[in-house]
Amino acid sequence: MLIKRPRPWEISENHVTPEHVFLNRRSFLRHTGAGIAGAAVLGVAGCGEAAETASGGDSEAQLTAKAAELFPYPKNTDIPIDRPLTDEEVASTYNNFYEFGSHKRISRAAQALETRPWRIEIKGDVESPFTIDVDELIARMPLEERIYRHRCVEAWSMTVPWSGFPLAALVAMAKPTSSARYLKMQTFLKPSVASGQKQSWYPWPYTEGLTLAEATNELAFLVTGIYGKPLPEQFGSPLRLAVPWKYGFKSIKSIVRFEFTSRKPVSFWEEIQPSEYGFWANVNPEVPHPRWSQASEEVLGTGRRVPTLLFNGYAEQVAGLYKGLEGQKLYF
Repeated sequence: MLIKRPRPWEISENHVTPEHVFLNRRSFLRHTGAGIAGAAVLGVAGCGEAAETASGGDSEAQLTAKAAELFPYPKNTDIPIDRPLTDEEVASTYNNFYEFGSHKRISRAAQALETRPWRIEIKGDVESPFTIDVDELIARMPLEERIYRHRCVEAWSMTVPWSGFPLAALVAMAKPTSSARYLKMQTFLKPSVASGQKQSWYPWPYTEGLTLAEATNELAFLVTGIYGKPLPEQFGSPLRLAVPWKYGFKSIKSIVRFEFTSRKPVSFWEEIQPSEYGFWANVNPEVPHPRWSQASEEVLGTGRRVPTLLFNGYAEQVAGLYKGLEGQKLYF
């Protein structure tokens, strides 16, 4: 008899948005002429040359509607978790996105960001640098839905269904050379749209980084949607990172650039305040932030505080990445 042991990061399918909700939305899009996403019919050819945009002159609304036709992504099954999903309204209106302000109610301001067309640059220590349209990139990737815990360094948390693809798949497409040790990621730079980027004391554009071992870990995930539909702007549309064993500021939003490099990147918050925010930012309840405890967290929308878990509950999948590094500043 086969006994399947669920992995700790997997979450029960009964928490996933019901299928009829997705199907009704797809039916609506078909009847409004959205059609099947043009990018979905592209082959899985190599990207040795710069890829041309798949927009075909469509408007942002048309491109966004086409992207929506890819949903729902296949669900990652056997997903047990001890927490229910965070209510979509709660998660969608309590967001950190410093490009649009230092407060949590930036969801309306973030709608000013035009997310189609959107180009992704792959550069650095790779066989052949290239640029690709985000919808073509998505069409080439193995798509799925995963439910992850998300733990903010500010000691609050949520549980959400991300849609996207493994970061390891993008790494494989990029074909990094043997000199690559790190993956540096950057977001857009448009101060005319994102008022927060007018604040000159911040080191824009937002920059984050992972080791290649972290980037190719099974949990590292590039996100294109949430709650069964395309990612809203306040969550970091059209492409963001989710690394659920790290504090949320590591999960960079609205990515435009991936650079493979031999040098460890200096991340946005590390550059601002290195005594409080380091490169690793792994969740650890036993290592307090210099100004507050990390031993517990507030679960958004519930008013409850719960104990924080080592690596946010994903130690089985990621603890091996840090063997021998215990003497380094692994958490801040």
